[in-house]
Amino acid sequence: MADILSLHSGNDAATPTASGLVARNLTVHFQGLAAISDVSLHVGSREIFGLIGPNGAGKTTLVNCLTGFQTPTEGAIFLHGSDTAGWRADRFRLEGIARTFQAGRLFNDLSVLENVEVTGLGLGLARNPARAASYELLEWIGIADKASIAAGALAYTDQRRLSIVRALAVAPKFILLDEPAAGMSDAEADELVHHIAEIPDRFGCGVLLIEHNMHVVMSICHRVHVLDGGKTLAVGTPDEIKRHEGVLAAYLGMEA
Repeated sequence: MADILSLHSGNDAATPTASGLVARNLTVHFQGLAAISDVSLHVGSREIFGLIGPNGAGKTTLVNCLTGFQTPTEGAIFLHGSDTAGWRADRFRLEGIARTFQAGRLFNDLSVLENVEVTGLGLGLARNPARAASYELLEWIGIADKASIAAGALAYTDQRRLSIVRALAVAPKFILLDEPAAGMSDAEADELVHHIAEIPDRFGCGVLLIEHNMHVVMSICHRVHVLDGGKTLAVGTPDEIKRHEGVLAAYLGMEA
């Protein structure tokens, strides 16, 4: 496809043995209709990789495939060279793929601290170490002062932050964030940018970021993959994506 940009850090048609999270030629059909079609990508181990596109472009379907919530009709997914065929969502989680959801999926009746702590307990930590590690994560994201509040009573934007630290509590190799800045003010989104930018070095994992807030995407992503109509439209650096005529027309609503 002539309008797909060349890559500068990794190759979205990477070989299955490549280090990182690799999708090759993924296609998903629902009742004969293709939600995504022949999509390939490669997220590096400490890369922040943006995934954008208009509503209905196939972003969530793609992330569902990468986390075991959806089985591709065609294609394959590899994690550090290992074929994930047949893995269920819990296997993806155990192997180091964590995600957040647009709906927080919190334990609303548990406290903020307990929401994170239960993840540590599930990993086999004793109660005190799990609690200490959870509190440290809450301090990092900026909601430790709300540790004793029921998660269901949190403001929506704080629920988004809590979802992120819950995912990080499993010490993932990759974290997939589904619109973490949704509903945030500009100031809140700027603070979130700071935290997401720290994740690769602080936690040693790669980040795949689905986000409609272009300021967030363009501020922190090393590369950006654009979907349109379930197909890859462009892949490149933020500066390249900003100048890509097909992206301006299809996603940003500007004339090419």
